[in-house]
Amino acid sequence: MYEFFRENKGKIIVETSIEEQRKDTNLDSNRFFERKELEIQSQQLLQEEQEDFSLQLVSSLDENLHNIKSMLDTPDDLVTREFTIGNTDHRCAVVYLDGLADKMVINDQIMKNIQIESVESEKELSDKAVHLVDQLYNKVLSICEGKRALSSDEILYSILSGDTILYVDGTNQVLILSSKGWENRSIEEPITEAVIRGPRDGFIENLRTNTMLIRRSIRDPNLRFKSYKIGRHSKKELVLVYIDGIVNPHMVEEVNRRLASIDMDDALETGLIEQWIEDNFLSPFPQIDHTERPDKVSWAVLQGKVAILLDGTPFVLIAPMTFGNTLQSQEDYYERWIVGSLVRILRYLGAFIAVFLPSLYIALVSYHPGMIPSKLAFSIAATREGVPFPVFIEALLMETTMELLREAGIRLPKPIGQTIGIVGGLVIGEAAVAAGIVSPVMVIIVAITAVSSFSMPSYSTALAFRVIRFGFMVAAALFGLYGIILAYIVVNIHLVNLKSLGVPYTTSFSPSFGRDWKDLILRFPITMLTRRPKYLQTENEKRMGTKR
Repeated sequence: MYEFFRENKGKIIVETSIEEQRKDTNLDSNRFFERKELEIQSQQLLQEEQEDFSLQLVSSLDENLHNIKSMLDTPDDLVTREFTIGNTDHRCAVVYLDGLADKMVINDQIMKNIQIESVESEKELSDKAVHLVDQLYNKVLSICEGKRALSSDEILYSILSGDTILYVDGTNQVLILSSKGWENRSIEEPITEAVIRGPRDGFIENLRTNTMLIRRSIRDPNLRFKSYKIGRHSKKELVLVYIDGIVNPHMVEEVNRRLASIDMDDALETGLIEQWIEDNFLSPFPQIDHTERPDKVSWAVLQGKVAILLDGTPFVLIAPMTFGNTLQSQEDYYERWIVGSLVRILRYLGAFIAVFLPSLYIALVSYHPGMIPSKLAFSIAATREGVPFPVFIEALLMETTMELLREAGIRLPKPIGQTIGIVGGLVIGEAAVAAGIVSPVMVIIVAITAVSSFSMPSYSTALAFRVIRFGFMVAAALFGLYGIILAYIVVNIHLVNLKSLGVPYTTSFSPSFGRDWKDLILRFPITMLTRRPKYLQTENEKRMGTKR
């Protein structure tokens, strides 16, 4: 288990915990050898399966085509096109999957070149198939990306990734030619993150397009893209992004270790990757941020963080993440510092209301009515006259109804969902008040709480606040204000012990770094944010000059 921080007079020490190592060394010898024997057996079984699945490349074209069809069970979308090279008797074939490969690339840059160029330079072509493959690769084919296949597994993976395979009869050398060309969604404005000011391009489901958007923003030769293959069956490409010379190398090592440990059938979305590599799966708080905005990813990478991209999803992970990041928006840096600071303070106020307002109302009305001003207390008592439920049941019914309306509005089509969310809330609230089930003050409390929760920039954080809100309501119903204080202490203990890639979640509140407070609650002028966050322990701390 990786600990990025150890508090020692405000200093940060990067180290590896030896607690797990001690546990391993304390295992008795019998258990150790049993485990080793099981590991050896599992490796042997895996190798046998791979040997059965992997077929060796042969020099016969017919046998190679038969093998590839057998491995894929002859699907309808597998296209095999056999032809001869010019007027010679050299047989060859291209194999690809319809829908994944670009037919224009195959026709214009592969087949057309082979047939036309081979006719014009027929005398120069070798009679030997091995030399013929070299000539086709070096002189005939005009495709940008290509390589020789080393195994049938590599051929199979390339076909399933949209590449085209070129077989030549008489040799076991096979060419893998890049021809990926499936349909992609165009670059659009992010749907889940409203852009008020800033770039309006968003990530899409194509990995190469997403890496292009990051490279277009960061033109640094030290920008690194490290690829992984994730998923036993899907073999999806995952890319780790960071800037060498800025990011802490220990952080990169830890991320590499966690990504290398992923073992699942398929990673459909980065949310699965997030849950696999996060520090505490029992916490409702997100420990890794996600976004659809390239400018947010570029800003985070330039700060010294790492980003994780996955093919097939527009959501990119950013790590590490702190509690202060959950209440920050990228627009805070695009507006003047006074406006950005006030908006952040407003978000902190919204977070407080979203978590504590219903529980405070329950505690004051049920246990501490003397703390309410007299006129307001009389008004609340008058509105609650005839309500058959205790205030806790009343709040629980309204909050549950609001959550149901919110979830229904998300799942329904957009035009209907917006109507359900607005009209449903008004109609149900008005009908409940008219029927005497809830009081008008409770409707106001629930409405203000819902509006405040919408002010959170991070959707995952807003979900966490919605979860712990019910815990605070139960605590308030049991013990009043004392219960709220107790629940608040429990949440703080949890947050202080929570980590993101080993970084304390409550940084820079605790441990506290005075330099990082310039961009925490208040956002100081850009000219004063000359250093990268200290808690990231970057190799290069300076990010801008002081001259104007």
